[in-house]
Amino acid sequence: MRAPRLAALELKRFGRGRLPRAALVALLLLPLLYGALYLWSFWDPYGRLDRIPVALVNEDQGAEAGGRKVAAGADIVRGLHESNTFDWREVSAAEARRGVADGTYYLSLTMPRDFSERIASSAGESPETGALRVRTNDANNYIVGQISRTVFSEVRSAASTKASRSFLDRIFISFSDIHGATERAAKGADRLDSGIGRAKQGSKDLADGLRDAKSGSGKLSRGLKKLDKGAGELQKGSRQVADGTEQLAGKVNTTADRVRPFLRDHGQTIADSAQLVADGAGAIREHLDVLVETAPAAETGTRKAADTLATVYRDRCEKPADAQPAPDQADLAGPDPACADLKKARDAAAEAAKLTKDVHTVLKDYDGDVEDLDKDLGTLQQQARALKKAAPTLADDLDGAVAKINKLNEGAGKVADGARTLHTGLGTARSGARELDAGIGKLGAGANDLDGGLFRLADGSGKLAGGLHDGVDRIPDYGKQDRDRRTGVMADPVRLATQDLHKAPNYGTGFAPYFIPLSLWVGAMVAYMLIQPLNRRALAAGASAWRTTVAGWLPVAAVGVLQTAALMSVLHWGLGLEMARPAGTVGFLCLVTACFAAIVQWLNARFGAAGRILALALLMLQLTSAGGTYPVQTSPGFFAAIHPYLPMSYVVDALRRLITGGGLGPVWQAGVVLAAFTAGALALTAVAARRSQVWTVDRLHPELSL
Repeated sequence: MRAPRLAALELKRFGRGRLPRAALVALLLLPLLYGALYLWSFWDPYGRLDRIPVALVNEDQGAEAGGRKVAAGADIVRGLHESNTFDWREVSAAEARRGVADGTYYLSLTMPRDFSERIASSAGESPETGALRVRTNDANNYIVGQISRTVFSEVRSAASTKASRSFLDRIFISFSDIHGATERAAKGADRLDSGIGRAKQGSKDLADGLRDAKSGSGKLSRGLKKLDKGAGELQKGSRQVADGTEQLAGKVNTTADRVRPFLRDHGQTIADSAQLVADGAGAIREHLDVLVETAPAAETGTRKAADTLATVYRDRCEKPADAQPAPDQADLAGPDPACADLKKARDAAAEAAKLTKDVHTVLKDYDGDVEDLDKDLGTLQQQARALKKAAPTLADDLDGAVAKINKLNEGAGKVADGARTLHTGLGTARSGARELDAGIGKLGAGANDLDGGLFRLADGSGKLAGGLHDGVDRIPDYGKQDRDRRTGVMADPVRLATQDLHKAPNYGTGFAPYFIPLSLWVGAMVAYMLIQPLNRRALAAGASAWRTTVAGWLPVAAVGVLQTAALMSVLHWGLGLEMARPAGTVGFLCLVTACFAAIVQWLNARFGAAGRILALALLMLQLTSAGGTYPVQTSPGFFAAIHPYLPMSYVVDALRRLITGGGLGPVWQAGVVLAAFTAGALALTAVAARRSQVWTVDRLHPELSL
């Protein structure tokens, strides 16, 4: 019988009664007790620190510094409440001491009465350091004490930084005050120097300007003469324009008087005609494809019909006089009625032929582009509709246009009148320009005298302004933003920049690589308490050692796979364990459970009842040397020495990469190591199976039985 069938028979015996079935279910769920329950118990302890009661005592009385109220204790209390680090409970000092002693509070933080006063003393003559008092009791909980030391170290650092920032900020403000006063003095000197300089320059500019003004006044006089001449020409031209617009207005009004009655009386007729055009264009657009196809044939057909009717009419009704027979009595009665009808038909056919030709010509002009023709017809249709809409108000629109022409005529007349007024005014300006030229000459001499006196005054004010500016450049001045940046750097000059490449979101995720292999090892141990390490049927049948080994290993390996599925399902969907590589994690754990099953099988097959104790001892050695909690380098030398030789060391490293991410080098290495352990354990079990085929006194009467 083959090994898989022997393994299946071994598992089937668990289905023969309630107790075996219950044992199988317990066996499958046993890893949950170690894996899921352990991880659940401290899945995210740091996320629940706000449930830890901590006494907070604020005895700070506050202080006064620089005219401002300093309440450092109240600031720290407010910050602690906002941080949600612990369950902060404000109590008295006596209650805090009792609470820490009897375990009501895990620890206490006290701000003394003079805390703000000491902080504010940094600005005085005798600066002192402020002290925060922390009271812990490791008898309550050692871990909380360790956490509190880290938290309060950050609180102390933040309080010290804030105090330093306040002290440094006052120093920078003092610099800014001195800088501001010096800068104001420098600006005043600048204004004085600038004013004197402007006065000096102004006096020079005045003299130069008066000379230029003398020259300019002459140019002004000559320019006004030219302007006066141009104004005369403008007056003449504007009058001509006014006369022209007056003639235009007369013609427009005359024409409007003739057209207006027609537009008012035939507005509806125009609208109906426009609608007819729009409807016709729409009808053509609807049958445009048919029209394009039939236009050539229609032109040819109507042309032939017109020619035929013209020939018939000519032969019947337009024969020469010498070819006609003598008129009978009926001819004498008058023209033939049939010829009259035939002429109408001929004319109608000719008109139809001309129409079809025009249509065909239009289509040929579009070169078969139906879309452009349709677009133009659409435009015609749209414009015809617009004309229809506007037809009732065409007379009113005409009145509006006439009114605008009349307004233009009126404006042209005003322009002509204005040009005449301008011409008159420029004549007066010519006389004033001559008088101005004479007065400017008198001012030039006084401006030259003023320029000389201001030269010496400007030199002294420039030296004063330069010295003050040198002082301003040497005194620092920091704005609020720059001041905050500098005080922040000086108060806390060293910052720690951390980068977490593959961050575990919580405590449970970080410890999962440690507890998962623990639970699978325990599952394999318990499985071999219910399943024989060496299949008895195979031993009784004298099967080969390898077949006996595999038949005893496969059932536990299969149970281990089911244990893995149950454990990982609860961890993922129950506790929320997120894996960077879910499929790789589950597949790797199947290899882990196969390896653990092979090792535990060999211990039980080789050492019997003592093998169970050895499996437990081996588990303890692996847990203490795998580096699952602290790095193995922090352990005593013995555990560091055995670390590389135990399979769980490689399992923990590989699961960390599979769950939280990172390179897969440790995973492949662990896979090779586990495969080697599995093969080696199965080989050793096969040796034990060969020995078990021989019955000895020790097997019949074992010294120890569990």
